[in-house]
Amino acid sequence: MVNLRINDRPVTVEDGTSILHAARQLGITIPSLCYLKHVSKVAACRVCMVEIKGTDRLMAACDTICAEGMEVYTNTLRALVARRNNVQLILSQHDCNCATCVRSGNCTLQKLAADMNIIENPYETKLPANNWNPKLPVIRTASKCVQCFRCIAVCEKIQGMSVWDFLGTGSRATVGVRGGKKLDEVNCAYCGQCITHCPTGALRERDDTEKVISAIDDPKKVVVLQVAPAVRAAWGEGLGLPKELATEGRMAAAFRAAGANYVFDTNFAADLTIMEEGSELLYKMKHSWEFRRPLFTSCCPGWVRFLKLEYPDMVPQLSTAKSPQQMFGAVTKTWFAKTHNIDPKDIFCVSVMPCVAKKYECAVPEINSSGFRDVDAVLTTREVDRLLRLKWINVADLPEEEFDSPLGEGTGAAVIFGATGGVMEAALRTAYAVLEGHNPDPDAFQAVRGTDGRKEISATIGGVPVRACVASGLANARTVVEDIRAGRAQYDFVEIMACPGGCAGGGGQPFQEGMELAGERGETLYEIDRNNPVRFSHENASVQKAYDDFFDKPLSHRAHELLHTDQTKWSLR
Repeated sequence: MVNLRINDRPVTVEDGTSILHAARQLGITIPSLCYLKHVSKVAACRVCMVEIKGTDRLMAACDTICAEGMEVYTNTLRALVARRNNVQLILSQHDCNCATCVRSGNCTLQKLAADMNIIENPYETKLPANNWNPKLPVIRTASKCVQCFRCIAVCEKIQGMSVWDFLGTGSRATVGVRGGKKLDEVNCAYCGQCITHCPTGALRERDDTEKVISAIDDPKKVVVLQVAPAVRAAWGEGLGLPKELATEGRMAAAFRAAGANYVFDTNFAADLTIMEEGSELLYKMKHSWEFRRPLFTSCCPGWVRFLKLEYPDMVPQLSTAKSPQQMFGAVTKTWFAKTHNIDPKDIFCVSVMPCVAKKYECAVPEINSSGFRDVDAVLTTREVDRLLRLKWINVADLPEEEFDSPLGEGTGAAVIFGATGGVMEAALRTAYAVLEGHNPDPDAFQAVRGTDGRKEISATIGGVPVRACVASGLANARTVVEDIRAGRAQYDFVEIMACPGGCAGGGGQPFQEGMELAGERGETLYEIDRNNPVRFSHENASVQKAYDDFFDKPLSHRAHELLHTDQTKWSLR
């Protein structure tokens, strides 16, 4: 342990603790910009400068380790002036048109400038040129980059992709795509973790709200909106709604008030996914000599892109089941259109997702099977919050409403798709029911829960041993894949989610500076699961009706045509 004083207050901390964290232990705030706990402490911004007795120069609190007897002062005039000057220098290379920035009101740099009472800047403004393809799911605005290097650290350390890198040297040093290439020339999974960890608006998702607003305003269009499981755990954050008001019913009412003709739940399609993917798993296990193990889940397009880009020889091991988003789109423009006597060409299908990569997925031409584009637009949770504000909807005052039927019914098993391990748990619940002839305890497979980056479970179901693995975060996914390729691990079924913590921590979820909320949001989803009277996908009455009326049975010819895809044929660029 180390004893020191900060602002004349004694504190004892563990060896290796930084001054920044020691100060926080005392409730003393030291401003920071580039620092990201457990990920980045490069001290690039110099905003956390403090004075240490006996040291001539100011030190960065984020990467200076506490020493025995150290005396630290955080608010001396010298430290305050240095921090202010450093922020002013950053602002001189930053596009300060905050009113038109998606991060306005939720920007770390904007708050720092306000807290430091910066109302004028003596330094000349020099902005880098913006040169970016506006059609890509991920958008970077160079003139808003503060060179904090968070995107580099997250992409390298958490995701293991190293898409972003330092470019240039000295005064010309900047951040950009590795090797000075374009984003669509490198192996980017479009996971969006760089976006959620950027402190400014330098990185964001492509905004598709105008496309949706135009469809809503078109009297010829029938706007059908689906909401992903993880969205319900976070949609209220960007609107300032407390958890007790950010309910599923109020969410459905808000989207209907925004102009959607039908508001459905992607949970319906998640249950449908379990029926198809679970049946595929059981078939391949019974015919194991015909297929390579393990079977990988295919719900996450960031993961599918990763596998296609990094390990293309393993793509045939992906489940051919489409993601819930894409199954929903195909069902909407076939069965739903038929039963409601709507011309499919008039349907505009909108997905509200916690994910940036879903924008890529819906645009893959090879995935469409309805005769039309199955999903017309994807809005992230952040975008849909902006849409609700744009429509001036007072969400807190809305009475709760139900999702529309029949594509609005979902089970507890579907809800937990939004948490890492949720797809695995839902699949095992139904696999058990099929092989054993009765339902298991709904919580029998809770060993796959939690935010650990990698989890394993072994179970014997109907006399059949099942070895399964769950991983979230692409660096963890790479470790699992490498272990499988090297023969260090043998599994029958593997669930991978590109984002740490699964969709609850998705790249399209609301910004929460310095906070990782995937675990907390996941707990909300498990709470909804526990309170749902139906917790098994095979007991979804609307899914059963879809099979009775249209698909016949899982893995039927029509199911293969509409609900499955060949990822080996997917376009990447």
